[in-house]
Amino acid sequence: MPAPAPRFSLALPTDRVDAGAEFVSAPAIAEVARAAESAGFSACNVTDHPFPPGAWVDGGGHHALDPWVALSFAAAATTVLRLHTNVLIAAYRNPFLTAKAAATLDALSGGRLILGVGAGYLKEEFAALGVPFENRGRRLDATLEAVVRAWSGTPIRSEGPGWSADGNVMLPMPESLPHPPIWIGGNSPAARSRVVRLGQGWMPFPAGRALAAATGTTPLRDVEEVAQAIEGLRSELSEAGRTDPVDVCCPLFTQRFSDRAPIDHAAVRDEVARLAAAGATWITVFLPAADRRALLGAIAAFGREVISAP
Repeated sequence: MPAPAPRFSLALPTDRVDAGAEFVSAPAIAEVARAAESAGFSACNVTDHPFPPGAWVDGGGHHALDPWVALSFAAAATTVLRLHTNVLIAAYRNPFLTAKAAATLDALSGGRLILGVGAGYLKEEFAALGVPFENRGRRLDATLEAVVRAWSGTPIRSEGPGWSADGNVMLPMPESLPHPPIWIGGNSPAARSRVVRLGQGWMPFPAGRALAAATGTTPLRDVEEVAQAIEGLRSELSEAGRTDPVDVCCPLFTQRFSDRAPIDHAAVRDEVARLAAAGATWITVFLPAADRRALLGAIAAFGREVISAP
């Protein structure tokens, strides 16, 4: 029996600050989000870089709009498209501010948030934001635990690095029940362990040895290695007694974020089928385009040639 068809999450062009209003304006975000919804995408996604180091940007990195603001504009322009942080570096922020922003977006959008989080790897960005880099994994764990507790709408008592709650209450609660799904990004054993303990989804990403070393994660180079990693995750979930569904959201491993060549739809259909067979339930998609008109055309074509293809 063939694997179920995965759902698709489109990267909004919130990194294209070089193009100005063509991509990073209210009309642009709204129009791209509506086009994605019309084409059959199930979600749109944004990245998170509040204050990256200039040398990293000059070397191929990128800026980004604030994820909560960008996704709120996408939410207001659509009705069913899910709103996916890919990924939010939760350790950059006080957990209760994150919980409030996430609950607000989920409530106002009718329960459409997918909270994708990662530990982060840009030491200079941590320093600029006043957050210790060395304990970022433990900080992320404490943050996620605090966020989920804050979403309960009941008084909580909790303490973590740099924060303390003594009977504080947060309302409104998220619309999603029991809460918005939390997807964990990263390839490392620690990331998979975090999925087992705290998450409802896993988001691996392509990483050769050089990128894996730069980001402090485990290499993951092709669909075959993804399949092995997913099998490992399933074993860990089973050993922990988890029987609830856990999503796996993968990018296209044959595409890189810096690619600007047009998408080969036949090759993408083949890779999507192989990722689905490996256990992926979602696919993140980046569509290169020189301007908004070209991006809208690429979105419509992807919907016809990949999402709706028999």
